[in-house]
Amino acid sequence: MKRLVLVPLAALLAVLGGAGTAHAGTYRYWSFWEQDGSAWSYARQGAGTARPGDGDVVGFRFAVSVNSADATKPRGAADFAAVCSDTAAEKGRKRVAFVLDFGTARDSVDGSKPPGQRSVCAVVPQDATAADALAEVAEPLRFGQSGMLCAIAGYPAVGCGESVSSAGKKAAPAPASDSGPSAGLIAGGAAVVLLGAAGVWQARRRRA
Repeated sequence: MKRLVLVPLAALLAVLGGAGTAHAGTYRYWSFWEQDGSAWSYARQGAGTARPGDGDVVGFRFAVSVNSADATKPRGAADFAAVCSDTAAEKGRKRVAFVLDFGTARDSVDGSKPPGQRSVCAVVPQDATAADALAEVAEPLRFGQSGMLCAIAGYPAVGCGESVSSAGKKAAPAPASDSGPSAGLIAGGAAVVLLGAAGVWQARRRRA
């Protein structure tokens, strides 16, 4: 079965259109990370194209950040052996360890305490992307109209990459031509956009 992970041009432009002119600001969003040894590094590809190997550890962190250079990393390091110790290896499939960090009350939309951090093990086909694997272990996922990843495991219940004020409160909605995360966030690899496209494909495949 063919795998659809390409983003429709219109959807991609909807997110990137304001990147070159966006004003400096902070945004509340899920960022995508890869673990190299015991250190986290901002993913160089989007989750819809990145294909972690068997034994890899990836992470998502919900936080208020300015851009990819400022993005808040998942807290702590994850050990693949510990996360996937109870998950048997399967022929023709791979195991990927996930760290899902839902952030702090300061990062949340309404100042409430978020869910606790989770470590889960996904077992997926060898050619599966990080987005495919996330859809297997962290439903429900929620996406914006542009395909941006808005929620993992249903969190947060509202909001999607919105701009926030320096005081941590939600800022007034930006004009359509100046909405969405900054260019620095996009430079991390359009992860949330590609992830959204992959998530839509996953949902359609399951209904089929």
